[in-house]
Amino acid sequence: MNFESRIMELESRLAFQDDTIQALSDELLEQNRRIERMQLQLTALARRQEELNGLSGIAEDEAPPPHY
Repeated sequence: MNFESRIMELESRLAFQDDTIQALSDELLEQNRRIERMQLQLTALARRQEELNGLSGIAEDEAPPPHY
């Protein structure tokens, strides 16, 4: 393999790696956005659960009644 063909091969590999890195970076960004949305939803659900517990009069420390 001569010098010029080796350089072309390396340039080709570099271009492929650049594309792969960009695709992975884009996917990582999308995953982070999904995680942030899910965290917001979880926070909203936790608040809603607390509100519902307050409305129904259930105390968090209150033990369930015994079953007979």
